[in-house]
Amino acid sequence: MAKLLELIIFGGFLYWIYIKKFRNPSVVVPRAKKRSAEKGFSSKMVRCQFCSLGLPQDSALRIENRFYCSDEHMSEIDKSGWLGSVRWKPSPNFDNREGVPEVDTVVIHHISLPKGVYGDRSIEEFFCNQLDPLGHPEFDAIKDLQVSAHFLIKRTGQVTQFVSCQKRAWHAGKSEMLGRERCNDFSLGIELEGTGEDPFTEKQYHALVKLFVEIKQLYNIRFYVGHSDISPDRKTDPGQSFDWKLLSQLAQIDLKELPFGLESR
Repeated sequence: MAKLLELIIFGGFLYWIYIKKFRNPSVVVPRAKKRSAEKGFSSKMVRCQFCSLGLPQDSALRIENRFYCSDEHMSEIDKSGWLGSVRWKPSPNFDNREGVPEVDTVVIHHISLPKGVYGDRSIEEFFCNQLDPLGHPEFDAIKDLQVSAHFLIKRTGQVTQFVSCQKRAWHAGKSEMLGRERCNDFSLGIELEGTGEDPFTEKQYHALVKLFVEIKQLYNIRFYVGHSDISPDRKTDPGQSFDWKLLSQLAQIDLKELPFGLESR
């Protein structure tokens, strides 16, 4: 009788363990859930700036306040004309490309504000109509100008985009190339921080080549020219210090894509 009682008690104990451990889900923390908590997993969802795919924020690539689902999408120009891999600083100095030919030309410029001063925010402020005319004696003469390139490459290699590639940035002004006037209509403008006299940096050339690759994913670029090539009576940029031969080698640009040649000018 005592033996039977011991078996009943032991069996009841095993049943109690079964109920607590295997039948009551509140007792056991799921293994995956526990791992997620240990890693600080966030369930917040974000959308890829390029393709709008929804994904957890912790698994997304982030630049500034934008998210991307892959390196490929971050390195492409999106449907709005913005490149994901660079800084964005929207400028109001643009208009539409309505009724104009496809973009097929890149125009290279140089700029420094004040001349020969590098690394501050004056260029960005100028392109965004925020330049303080009292900041330097040179600024008063340009305070009312409304201009902007699509991109700026600083001497550190940092790239900032100011205008969508789908829009017409006001960078070239009065201009003509191979019988076509109004070069803003069919071009993208890229500014290099510099004077045209100081040599441009290696980082700038490499950033420029990378930018070409990303632009050519969307546009059939046929020509690479300087501002002085299309506005010779007014402009000298990118200047004598710009190395067209080096650019052609790094970017593998064919001579026919350089209608004004390889010589510095």
